[in-house]
Amino acid sequence: MNSAATEYREIREEVAKLCAEFPGEYWQKLDREHAYPSEFVQALTQAGYLAALIPEEYGGAGLPLSGAAAILEEIQRAGGNGGACHAQMYIMGAILRHGSEEQKREYLPRIASGELRLQAFGVTEPTSGTDTTSLRTTARREGDEYVINGQKIWTSRAEHSDLMLLLARTTPRDQVAKKTDGLSVFILDMNKAKTAGLTIRPIRTMMNHATTEVFFENVRVPARNLVGEEGKGFRYILSGMNAERILIGAECIGDAKWFIDKARGYACERVVFGRPIGQNQGIQFPIARAHAQMRAAELMVHHAAQLYEAGEQCGEEANIAKMLAAEASWAAAEACVQTYGGFGFAEEYDVERKFRETRLYQVAPISTNLILSYISEHVLGMPRSY
Repeated sequence: MNSAATEYREIREEVAKLCAEFPGEYWQKLDREHAYPSEFVQALTQAGYLAALIPEEYGGAGLPLSGAAAILEEIQRAGGNGGACHAQMYIMGAILRHGSEEQKREYLPRIASGELRLQAFGVTEPTSGTDTTSLRTTARREGDEYVINGQKIWTSRAEHSDLMLLLARTTPRDQVAKKTDGLSVFILDMNKAKTAGLTIRPIRTMMNHATTEVFFENVRVPARNLVGEEGKGFRYILSGMNAERILIGAECIGDAKWFIDKARGYACERVVFGRPIGQNQGIQFPIARAHAQMRAAELMVHHAAQLYEAGEQCGEEANIAKMLAAEASWAAAEACVQTYGGFGFAEEYDVERKFRETRLYQVAPISTNLILSYISEHVLGMPRSY
């Protein structure tokens, strides 16, 4: 296996040891109760993994993006669910790149220590979906504060986060030259806001993802919590989306490896008609093809991460990496369920849980169709489709 696949070997081994303390039974219980894995997230925090991207001077590990990708991949490969905490890694970039020194010193050490959780990302809205420039949540300046009104949806982990990175419109869309102007980013203290106009409503979904809809009614945010310049927020959010796609891609690679390992093991052990079912090409080939898809996607994820760390343009590579990795994890999931047959639907094997969880990543945080539209327009130079 190439050096990229064995990168951060020591970190991967330690993450795997930590995850071994949270076996399938732990996740099955949470799944039944639709509960948040607080103990797991706390263990990751105490071990320093959720502070991976925070610079050492603020109490973090100071790892590059590929280090964070390795951590998330191993969580998924061990059968866990990094969706409970991955936002803290990809949200971090906006503060690191665009936050003031005062904001960094106020928040980063406390996030690194685990005193604060930055897990909520307030961007998507019911009426706009992925058309971010059409969002309707507003932030109106009043003296030393901004007053927030509006609604967000699919805001995962909002009930389990102390801070939210919030995108809101500070200048009406009809008053800006470009539709991407007039959007601003804020660090919202959710604990204060919950008693002053913030309402959180859980949404039950087919996977245990702790997602919610959030309502803002005259929620006040200090002006000092504005990240960067007013009206430039879309660019700040956009610059972090490549990191998000790469990290989600790494999670999908971890999922694919988990499914492939489970399918291969079961195929070798399960005996029907006097022979292991893995001796049949009808079982072998889907697993082998899923492995090939995973390896190709894995290389793309690593390539995108290398470009990102070098400060080069990587929109094409990050989007392709996420798309291919999500498709690889789904192919591996299909092969695994088919290999297990009826047992694949039994809770105790974890296959059906992971099957549901990995399906999400062809829809979120960006759908495959939108990635294809991006490639068509921005890479291939075809006419804009929307």
